[in-house]
Amino acid sequence: MPALTPDPFAPARLGAITLRNRIIKAATFEGLTPENVVTDALIAFHRRLAAGGVGMTTVAFCAVSPEGRGAPGEIIMRDGAVPGLARLADAVHAEGAAVSAQIGHAGAVASAAGQRGVTPSRMFSPLALGWTRAATADDIARITTEFAAAARRLRAAGFDAVEVHLGHGYLPSEFLSPRLNRRTDAWGGSLERRARFARELVCAVRDAVADRLAVVAKLNMTDGVTGGLAIEESIEVARLLQDDGALDAIELTGGSSLENPMYLFRGEAPIAEMAATMPRLRRLGFRLVARRFMVAYPFEEAFFLPMARRFRAALTVPLILLGGINRLDTIERALGEGFAFVAMGRALLREPDLMRRMRDGSATEARCIHCNKCVPTIYRGTHCVLEPGGA
Repeated sequence: MPALTPDPFAPARLGAITLRNRIIKAATFEGLTPENVVTDALIAFHRRLAAGGVGMTTVAFCAVSPEGRGAPGEIIMRDGAVPGLARLADAVHAEGAAVSAQIGHAGAVASAAGQRGVTPSRMFSPLALGWTRAATADDIARITTEFAAAARRLRAAGFDAVEVHLGHGYLPSEFLSPRLNRRTDAWGGSLERRARFARELVCAVRDAVADRLAVVAKLNMTDGVTGGLAIEESIEVARLLQDDGALDAIELTGGSSLENPMYLFRGEAPIAEMAATMPRLRRLGFRLVARRFMVAYPFEEAFFLPMARRFRAALTVPLILLGGINRLDTIERALGEGFAFVAMGRALLREPDLMRRMRDGSATEARCIHCNKCVPTIYRGTHCVLEPGGA
């Protein structure tokens, strides 16, 4: 390895905060908040990860409003959520780790939570078998205010960081997409106008937290669909975000929960397991369309790294590498190439203590086989089905 490769397990700065190491638990929807507020089970979930040695754990998709939920049981960032979030932050801090929360608005994906869906342009949503509503200028202003309010609540709850979700086919990602954003006003058309909404969200969040919290954005490198956001435009979006000066890091991702979900997972598509979670009539329809919708991609270690290298070469802002990271030598290689942090999801879902064992030398590789059978468990508490008692 290069002589200047950072030690993965040494403290590292992320904006105004210091993490005890360079490994972040990526946001993976926990399925443990049926009443839209923090539960003891969610606290235990993140406490295990903190005790297992990660530098920071991320509470997954917290909707900035009821209409912004991508699933019925997501945390809604209202005042009533703050006491539970504070208890969660205290539990994680007691184990020596930092805690972040991912905030977002699901846009068309909100149809999965029984919402009509607000999108840049009116579109047919296959999730709801109906039409969405095009966002008005008032909607855009309101949602921007809701992102800022969500960030202030995280600050009040004692969180260390906030992750603004700009990817995966959710509302900000839809604005970035030339395929989904057909507007002709100040939020559509050129790349700079399509990026306006995402930039305003990030700046509003930064203003809300000042330098008390680190601010991270999760950005698609590509949507993985024809006509969607492609890597060349995404690099330009990242440059605009960098130049705004509101971000401490960008976490690089790809794919779309709305149009191409397996692009962001890779590996087997758990179609039968997903169908089994659905009512009988919906199950039949899902099986008919799933092979086209859930296209399987071969799994490769660090599958986003080749694209992410182009961002690393073009930017100076710290970058977080995500995507199928299983091995310690992969972590070291990414840090040696200039990535500031790595984020891990499925591997830590199976082995919450993986980082502690890698640090003490008793493990060099995760046992996750990327079968993706954890994905359908989001409706009953996200977990690895291969672990004892996990089926």
